[in-house]
Amino acid sequence: MKVYAVGGAVRDELLGLPVKDRDYVVVGATPEEMERLGYKPVGKDFPVFLHPNTHEEYALARTERKSGRGYKGFAVHTSPDVTLEDDLRRRDVTINAMAKAEDGALIDPYGGKRDLEQGILRHVSEAFAEDPVRILRVARFAARFGFRVAPETMALMQKMVEGGETDYLVPERVWQEFAKGLMEREPERMFEVLDACSLRRKLLPELRERTGLAGATLPVRFARLCWPLKEAEVEVLCERLKVPSDVRELALLACRNRVALRASRLATPQALLELLKRADAFRRPGRFAELLEVARRDVPLVDTTRLERAYTAAAAVDAGAVAAAAPTPADIPRLIDERRIEAITRAL
Repeated sequence: MKVYAVGGAVRDELLGLPVKDRDYVVVGATPEEMERLGYKPVGKDFPVFLHPNTHEEYALARTERKSGRGYKGFAVHTSPDVTLEDDLRRRDVTINAMAKAEDGALIDPYGGKRDLEQGILRHVSEAFAEDPVRILRVARFAARFGFRVAPETMALMQKMVEGGETDYLVPERVWQEFAKGLMEREPERMFEVLDACSLRRKLLPELRERTGLAGATLPVRFARLCWPLKEAEVEVLCERLKVPSDVRELALLACRNRVALRASRLATPQALLELLKRADAFRRPGRFAELLEVARRDVPLVDTTRLERAYTAAAAVDAGAVAAAAPTPADIPRLIDERRIEAITRAL
């Protein structure tokens, strides 16, 4: 029985990056042996175990054989005679197909270290074509590391798209990879790769612009992507990708208020208050702050500083005191609006 560190931990260590999670492959063992040694079985589709002390993941070396369409169409084989090279061969790109032995020796049968040094994303074997999610992973790694895609890998990805294998992508997996890619250092690189292999036109035809994505939360980055779109396009895109509700909500809020936000430079205090109310700024100030972050992609067309001043002034009005002094309950909304408009007028 031999244990090797594998995958991203080996890659990141060679790049001098902090290692967050370590995964291990165990060669020459059976599930029964692992349990006897105190490892806890947790794998559903293949034998994965948690270390009794560190709780890190240890997977038995395995091979995979295509048995159907999509990312779930695989038959998994594990046994003590599966070698480390067999296990590494099923991985997506060479920079993820390296291992480190317990004595520190690097095992690199597919040239991952060389590709890492040259900044290349290259598929390990033709088995890459069996899982369409790998195209999204390559695009995400391009966004993370700024690496280029090897010509033969790009040709294979284009062939997968043309052959219809990507038609079987599951929305939840697409969103998982797409969201990670959006949060990488160079998210625009993800779109360049998806454009080059023609998957973007199939999967994300609405997303033609992708500027100002860096330095923000996931909901803000996605809403900036959707900023130029019509509301119906945003709805369709969110449904296709099964976008989480908080991300969808901000994208739609920005889309519905885009015209008013762009008019904010010249808007009257009354119009600014209406915008604040439509955006639910007083009840949800955090989300309103995110909306302004989205709108900053259009500065100087959108005057976010003026909007911030208007909000700060209106929010400072003591609505409770105004309500307490109102002659009748029916007068309360009008009187609060009047005080807020007065406050905005003074602030501007």
